[in-house]
Formats: sequence, C-alpha cells, structure tokens
Amino acid sequence: MWAYESVFYQIYPLGLCGAPFDNDGIPEHRILKILDWVPHIQKLNCNAVYFSPLFESDSHGYNTRDYRKVDVRLGTNEDFAGVSKALHDKGIRVILDGVFNHVGRGFWAFQDLIKNRENSPYKDWFYINFGGNSNYNDGFWYEGWEGHFDLVKLNLKNEQVVQHLFDSIRSWVEEFEIDGLRLDVAYCLDPDFLKRLRDFTSGLKEDFFLVGETLHGDYKRWMNDNACHSVTNYECYKGLHSSLNSMNLFEIVHSLQRQFGPENWTLYKDMHLLSFVDNHDVTRVASILKDPKHLKLIYALMFGMPGIPIIYYGSEWGVKGDKKDGDPALRPAFDEPEWNDLTDYIAALAHAERESRAMQYGAFKSLVLTNKQCIFEREIGEDRVMIAVNADTEEYRADFNARAGRAHDLITGETFDFGGGLRIPPCRALVLQPY
Repeated sequence: MWAYESVFYQIYPLGLCGAPFDNDGIPEHRILKILDWVPHIQKLNCNAVYFSPLFESDSHGYNTRDYRKVDVRLGTNEDFAGVSKALHDKGIRVILDGVFNHVGRGFWAFQDLIKNRENSPYKDWFYINFGGNSNYNDGFWYEGWEGHFDLVKLNLKNEQVVQHLFDSIRSWVEEFEIDGLRLDVAYCLDPDFLKRLRDFTSGLKEDFFLVGETLHGDYKRWMNDNACHSVTNYECYKGLHSSLNSMNLFEIVHSLQRQFGPENWTLYKDMHLLSFVDNHDVTRVASILKDPKHLKLIYALMFGMPGIPIIYYGSEWGVKGDKKDGDPALRPAFDEPEWNDLTDYIAALAHAERESRAMQYGAFKSLVLTNKQCIFEREIGEDRVMIAVNADTEEYRADFNARAGRAHDLITGETFDFGGGLRIPPCRALVLQPY
C-alpha cells in the first residue's frame, strides 16, 4: 500500500486560504492559492496531501451542504481539479475528508425536510421524531452528532443515503482523481457502512486508501480488512508530548510497546496507524511543549515510531495555536509558507522515512529507557535504524548491545561510535543507521 510508504501533509483549506468562517455565498477562487504551496510540499519531502473539508458547507466544513460542489468560498470544482492535477503531476497523492456521519442544517435534503415535514421524500435520511422539537424550533426533533444540532446525523442504513454518498465519492475520483479518504468521526460510523465503503472504494481505484478518525478503544474495531486501512493514533499523540513535558519517556515507550512491541500480546504489530503531533482539532505542538528545544525531539519520535507520519500545515516552522482560543486559532491563513531550522529538520526526517524500509515497515524494539532518554530500533531484514533521544540538558552515555561498531545519523550525516557507549548530546535526537 502506497500510504504505508508516504509522508502526509495536512491542509485545512478554509483556514489556509483565508475564507470567512461563515459561508457568505460570495464566489472566490481561494483554493488556487495551494498551487503556490506545491513546491514547499515537495521540498518538505511529503508525497501525499490530506485536505480537510472542501465541499460546500454552512461554516467550518464539517457541516456539509452539498457533497458534489467545492465550497464557493474556495472556488469551483474546476479550480480544485487543477490543484489536484498539479499535485499529482509532482507525484503527490491526494486524499479528502469524507464527512459521512452528519451534514449541516443547510444540506439540501434537510432543507426539504424543514419545508415539507412528513411529506418530504428525505425524512428517512435522518433520525426524526415529528412529535418533538429541536433547539432551532423546527417543530420536530432530530439526532445531532454528540449533541451538536448544527450537525444533523445521517441514517447510514438508508440505501438512498448510501448511494448518494457513494455516487459523490465516485464523482471525486472522476473529477479530482483522489487516492483516498480520511473518514471524519469514523468511530461513529455504522460497521456495515464501513464494510460497504471499503468494498466500494477498492473497486473504484487500485490501492484506494481509507484512514479513520478514532480516539479511544481498540483500534482494530475500525482498522481491519472490512474497514479502514489505518486510523489516527491518539494514544501516542498524547504520549508524545506528555512524555516530554513530564520528562517521563516511559509513557510513550510503554504505548509503543503495547501497540507494536515484539510480545505476543502486542495490539497492532504490522499495522500502520496515522502518527501526528498536532492537527486541526488540537493545540499546536509548539504551544503545548514546555521546552521549545523538544520540538525536534518530538518529531524524531513521531517519524521514528511505527506508523504513517503526517505534518499539519504551519507546524513545520513552529506556528503556535491554542485550542482554548477556538478552532479558528488552530486553522490560520498564511500568505506563503515559511522555512527555518525546524523545517529543515522535518524535511530531513521525511526524506529518511521515505528512503528507509525499516522506518516504514520495521519491527519495534526498545533498547534503552530512562525518564529522560530512550533508544529504540526498527528492523526489517538487513535494514535497521535506531532512534536515540536525550531530552536532558546534559550529555548522556548509553551502554547497550548495538550489534555494530559505528553508525551514521541519517539526518545530519554525523558518525557515531558505539565503542565505550553511545554519547547522545543534550536535547538531541539521533536517527542512526548502524554499520
């Protein structure tokens, strides 16, 4: 699967392109701005882009009005087809947000329901009780997503709903040549719908990739041969920053052992979860880490651990944003991409990821672990990489069986000698290839 060998870049187009939060109905070709970002994405060594909601919506994109039409605030279907072609021409895959659990109140079928009530041919597309009322005083009750009544839950057991969604996906493949979908709130989706979606998309395009948004629980419920190829690894997302902030690397390594370790009870060995340090829903990593010197370390851990790495636009040069300031603070507009020392480092990690079978497919094994240091290896066949992290302000010497005399750092090109122990400089992460 191509996705297992990729480094993803996430763009929230309504934010990056500077669209107004509420849909003002004024057509603007803002999505064409992404064309100027294609060289940046290439230079960052990313070869896949995940676009957060793109289609016509009431406001933030997850309250869809029309699955067949690019949001008027961003432009036209033709505009996005051009963006997708520009990315594909550079060997960059494209996946879109599949928001199938719910729609917005502005969704055309729900508007018909408001108008025609019991006589609407779409009344069974939703979960309706005409004997109740809604927060919007519609004169009927309906189920919203987790109590948010601006997000109207779809009835995914209704065949007309399923076919409307599938026809929409087919149109995205035909118009935009998309390579996959990120499924919003996949943990809410009906398992039968997920199975049908997997079968349908597999028939549309070879290696069509499905990654589901999941938070807690056993990820195998949504990541298996009858559902998604991958899911979001929120357990390790939390462990990555929490371990560094508390100077307790046991937390993240415990999660990695639990998920990917060599023991028979390991949960997700040989599976490829989506690894991230931030996204459009959570505080930016530059705002959540207590020590700015740990920014490079967290990215080294994220790229080094098993999984598919994804970078959220702007975070590659250290943009800050706090969830407490509202979602728009996490999804800002930028005139153009920036580049600094952190960006250089992440680009080097992405290059190493794409060139190393060990980093893509290698088994996980913990070699050294203290509160402030960890060394783990990824190995497949003859290909072996070690990730050595020292979060302390002092140099650390690690004595362990490296099974090699020397190694070179895939990021800096430096040579390290294992004789007398591996010396890790303060606040450094080494991505070592032993020889």
